Amino acid sequence: MSAPFASVLVIANPASGTYLPGTAEAVRRRFADAGRTVTLVVTEQPGQAGKLAAEALASGGPALVVALGGDGTAHDVAAGLADGDPESSRGSARPPALLILPTGTGNSFYREIWADRPWREALELAVTAPHFREIDLARVAENGALALLGASTGVVAQSLITARDITDAGRERYEKAVAESLRTFTPYPGRVLVDGEVVQEGPTVFANVGGGRHRGGRFKLLPDSVMDDGLLDVCVVGTALPLRELPALSRDGGHVGREGVVYARGRNIVVERTDGQPLVFEYDGDVLEMPGERFTLDVLPGALRVVAPSPEA
Repeated sequence: MSAPFASVLVIANPASGTYLPGTAEAVRRRFADAGRTVTLVVTEQPGQAGKLAAEALASGGPALVVALGGDGTAHDVAAGLADGDPESSRGSARPPALLILPTGTGNSFYREIWADRPWREALELAVTAPHFREIDLARVAENGALALLGASTGVVAQSLITARDITDAGRERYEKAVAESLRTFTPYPGRVLVDGEVVQEGPTVFANVGGGRHRGGRFKLLPDSVMDDGLLDVCVVGTALPLRELPALSRDGGHVGREGVVYARGRNIVVERTDGQPLVFEYDGDVLEMPGERFTLDVLPGALRVVAPSPEA
């Protein structure tokens, strides 16, 4: 059992999909009742969660950062905690650990760590018997950005653009965007390299890279991925798999092993478009606006320390 945290920063995103004001106060009170020094900040603008996490890293402040939000909040806080050089700013002290509690729509990252465990149970374990995992992140070489769950090209990335014009909320909005994108999508000529070796070349529907198994809360695009194995998984879907079958198959990872699907893992993944046209590319739900035909992702092993259930729990 690890020693309890002496100080805690709770960052709550009220714009996340299932956020309730009482949740943040309940979390603050549980740590306070356990004798911890707790600071609660409710964010007021996009990007603030990441800045607060980066400040916590640089200041040598709280031992634990709790993020209440969805996958966007988890990405921002994780990037803030993992960016920079912790040794230079904190001496020999360890950087803050992250506890993510789900108040978003998809909550894919929470599922990666806690599966279907209720958030109050995760909170209680963090208060009374914290256990840790040091999970991997991916760095996008072209802009230095960090990805927590992963990155993708093709129809998966295109669906995020399509979703901008759909008025539905939550998972229904994303699923409608996926369905519309599948209906209108034209596969692109692509190539994927893993540690310098070509694993796929030809018409491409999508390439998904990362450490997280789930994207969008419901789609298990990388079913064999492990977030702390020091590797990035990549799944590339070509045109041999009928597009109409893809949503149902990908809910439980059933697309893997089908004709036209390549699955591999390595430390360096390159995705590219081979006809000279720009490649639509996203990481953790953010579409990269800078044009490019080629994007490179490198694994950062053990870059983020998270509170997680122990094997015994």
